[in-house]
Amino acid sequence: MAVDALRSLKTRQAAERLKAGEAYQEYDLVFCHEDGRSYAAQHVRYRFAKVLKAADLNPREWCPRELRHTFVSIMSDHDVPIEKISILVGHSSTKITETVYRHQLRPEIRDGAEHMNDIFASKTVKSA
Repeated sequence: MAVDALRSLKTRQAAERLKAGEAYQEYDLVFCHEDGRSYAAQHVRYRFAKVLKAADLNPREWCPRELRHTFVSIMSDHDVPIEKISILVGHSSTKITETVYRHQLRPEIRDGAEHMNDIFASKTVKSA
């Protein structure tokens, strides 16, 4: 899906580049204005808020940088090795990926909680 969307965007940008002619500013950006200029941070936040509203989400509760955190967490939840995730997000080591970006119960904590559930479920609770 992403590849198809990016190919479509590339085609549209080629047409914009031709239309703009010499006024087009080539910065080799994926997301940019019709004349090739980069978006200002405020413009990115504005467009992101429009997407959130369309998805019936509250723009006051989300910001673009959270997409990176979400990406890392979803990849991790689907058993993608942390080393691979770290490379995908451009980190030089897994430490930042694990401590800052991954928001999930680590497998060790989840396993421990499941064992505790099993223990408590198998024991009859004695009254004091």
